[in-house]
Amino acid sequence: MQSRTKKKQVDITKYMVYIIFVFAIAIFALWLGGMFFSVTNLLNIIRQTAAISVMAVGMTFVLATGGIDLTISGIVPTAGLVSAMILNATNNIFLGVAVPLAMGAVVGLANGLLITFFTIPPFLVTLGMQGVFIGVSMWVSNTKSVPIYNNTFNNIFGYGSVGGILVLFFWILAFLILGIILLNHTAFGRKVLAVGGNAAAAEYTGVKVNKVLIQTYILSGILSATAGLLYCGRTKAAKYTYGEGVEMDVIAAVVLGGTAMSGGTGNILGSIVGALLMGMINNGLIMGGLSVSQQKIVRGIIIIIAVAIGNLQSRKKKV
Repeated sequence: MQSRTKKKQVDITKYMVYIIFVFAIAIFALWLGGMFFSVTNLLNIIRQTAAISVMAVGMTFVLATGGIDLTISGIVPTAGLVSAMILNATNNIFLGVAVPLAMGAVVGLANGLLITFFTIPPFLVTLGMQGVFIGVSMWVSNTKSVPIYNNTFNNIFGYGSVGGILVLFFWILAFLILGIILLNHTAFGRKVLAVGGNAAAAEYTGVKVNKVLIQTYILSGILSATAGLLYCGRTKAAKYTYGEGVEMDVIAAVVLGGTAMSGGTGNILGSIVGALLMGMINNGLIMGGLSVSQQKIVRGIIIIIAVAIGNLQSRKKKV
């Protein structure tokens, strides 16, 4: 009888993000009425959430191994600025996309090597790298915005639409499908979950744990750089402040989505819903007229709730 009760409790925490999502919609419906659900505002939420959704997919893999990646808020502005400078100098979209993505991969590789071969905790490695690349983005831009004049790039990465549907929606959908396939239907995904569940046992069964960890940070780096391009495409410019503090929203979205910070679990769809939830909350708080300080308080509470839910899932997984 007790085991059945525990199983039901696990199911509740597993679907917590969907419950909170519906609850948030109900609150904003009562508070803001039809204004919140206008087509214009819903499109704004998609625009504001697309980059977070892409990073949430990468963060899901990292957290599933029991790691963490704070570097994302440093990669986002640096990748965007590198892309903007290349586009303005050459007008070559291929280079403007390939170079920042390669940069993201290299940063992820560096994170992975420092964590695995030098056994430095992921939190410290990625926190340090975050500071490095935020500084780099400020330095190369001289703290100024860099406009992007290539309309094709801007349309592909955020400003355009296909059949009347925002191109950013297709970016979210593409990475949702890619993430689900990679995590749930490939050997790499199974190895990620195995490493997060029990790294020693995974290594005993032949999984190259260090290789898997490095690959997850490379993936996170590439997707963070992609998010940087989406920020730039949406605003037609690059700026060192893009992605500022976004790591907290991304981590909260992923944990709320059902991925435990202790590793061993991962839910791509939940992470995307969590990202949409964070975007919806941020948007609703602004529309509701809350001050910046009040918004930070609410977001802080949400992060605490997300971590509490993640710890609850981890505790029940061990029982």
